[in-house]
Amino acid sequence: MSEPDKHKPAIPPLETIDDSQRVPPPRRPAPPRPQPIKTADAIPPGAIAAFAVVGIVALVLVLKWGIPKGIGWYHHQNWAWVTQWTATVTDPVHTYLTAHTVGLPLTATSAFVIWQGVGITSLVLSWITGAVGARLTWTAHGACSVFMVWDAAPAAGRPVAAALAVLAWTIGSLFALRGLSLRPLIHLHNHPAR
Repeated sequence: MSEPDKHKPAIPPLETIDDSQRVPPPRRPAPPRPQPIKTADAIPPGAIAAFAVVGIVALVLVLKWGIPKGIGWYHHQNWAWVTQWTATVTDPVHTYLTAHTVGLPLTATSAFVIWQGVGITSLVLSWITGAVGARLTWTAHGACSVFMVWDAAPAAGRPVAAALAVLAWTIGSLFALRGLSLRPLIHLHNHPAR
């Protein structure tokens, strides 16, 4: 065996350092942020004027030709599929509520209006706030709507009606459930030893 080198300091193992004595490495300073572009200083006045002229010409073209063409296109489209899809979902819901509100102080029309109001309100609140309660209400509203459509739709068209209800709900969920992640969020808490 060779004898230990006397010039090298002995490094104690990590078990001997108390947790309260451990010091994290110092933080590095953040790199400096670039200065924002100041329009008056960085862009020549001729470029600003040219951009303004191009923008005004583009606006005039859109107002003169684009909007009338868009309106003409809109008027020549067959939008019946939108109303048919809406009726495929709402008519069975109204039928279901009519059949199941018999004997209640609440009329079927009032229940239908409440159903619509809860759906629209939970969609908007989920989209704007992202609140868990609003998202749960939106999810429950969608599940109940699909169940009502399945139950009250004619037997021959039941699967298609339920599928269209699911599609309508998932399109709304693009907005209502935006930002929702199924990845786990891990919080690490470093508490000093007592």
